[in-house]
Order: sequence, then C-alpha cells, then structure tokens
Amino acid sequence: MKRVERSEQQVVWAVVGTDIGPLLLAATGDGLVNVVFHATDAVRDKALERLASRLGSEPVEDPGSPFLAEAIRQVTAYFAGERRDFELPLDWSLISGFNRQVLRELASGVPYGAVVGYGDLARRVGQPGAAQAVGMAMGSNPLPVVVPCHRVVESDGGIGGFGGGLEAKRKLLALEGVLPEPLF
Repeated sequence: MKRVERSEQQVVWAVVGTDIGPLLLAATGDGLVNVVFHATDAVRDKALERLASRLGSEPVEDPGSPFLAEAIRQVTAYFAGERRDFELPLDWSLISGFNRQVLRELASGVPYGAVVGYGDLARRVGQPGAAQAVGMAMGSNPLPVVVPCHRVVESDGGIGGFGGGLEAKRKLLALEGVLPEPLF
C-alpha cells in the first residue's frame, strides 16, 4: 500500500510561457503545489531542488501529466483574458499555520479585479494587528498568480511588494482591470 501512496505523491512539473515570463508549475496527486516566477534554467533548477528536498520526491518534467494539464490550460486562459477564476485542486503542503490561513482567505475571498489591503486581510483572519505578518505570508506564497497575492496592496494606495517583481504585479493588476495597462 505504501508504494502506491508514494507513486501518487510523484511531483510533476512544466514551464509555461506567460506575459510575465516563464512560470514553473509543479503538481502532486493532491493538486498544484508550486508556481515559480522567472523560470529560467537556473531558477527552475533551484526550485526543483527545493521541491525535491521539501516533498521527498524527485520532480519529473511531464507537461502532459493529468495532474498538470488542467493547471496549464487554466493559467494559459487566465493570461489570454479568457478566465477569471482558477478552479484547481491545490496542495497546501509547502505552507502551514498563519501563512496558510491567510493565503486560503486570499484565494477564497478576494475575487478577480479586486484588491485588499494587508491590514484588511489580517482582520479577515482575526489578527487585526498582523499586517506585516500578512506581507510575510504573501512573500512565502508557494502558489502565486493562482493564489492571487498580487491582489494585496498597501492601504495608502501603494502597490506593495511582490515576489515576481513590481512590473509583474502591475501587469497582473492591469490584466484584471485594477490598473491601466503599462505603457511600456
């Protein structure tokens, strides 16, 4: 029985070209487990090493995997402006505790085209003084774009930080109609 369980936890990955650069998508039998920005060879290799050590299984490139096919389709449709919501099983095993609680609230409670402040998100999870901790949770999000940390902004109207870089955050917010399209 353990052998079957182990093979179900196989980690598969693929790189998808997007308007914000190549994204590495990785999945297990439980769902999409990781999205990595700027998936050039060096970044990809480091991310795959990290996944292998965290999940105990060597990731295998398999863009045709049934675990990845739907994620690839939905990410592609999102960047084409044809999809607003991701309807994918997510594997939350790379994150726990407060960070997982905040990211789950973000995923379910902040729709396409909307933004939320760090402090507002902290209040939503019952930790009104934890705006800075929410920022840390956004920085540790293993599933950016799909779990939309780009929708979290500063209460004074500032764009806030972003693991994929501010240009990528601006492009994602423009895609969702929150900001005007960047001129260049």
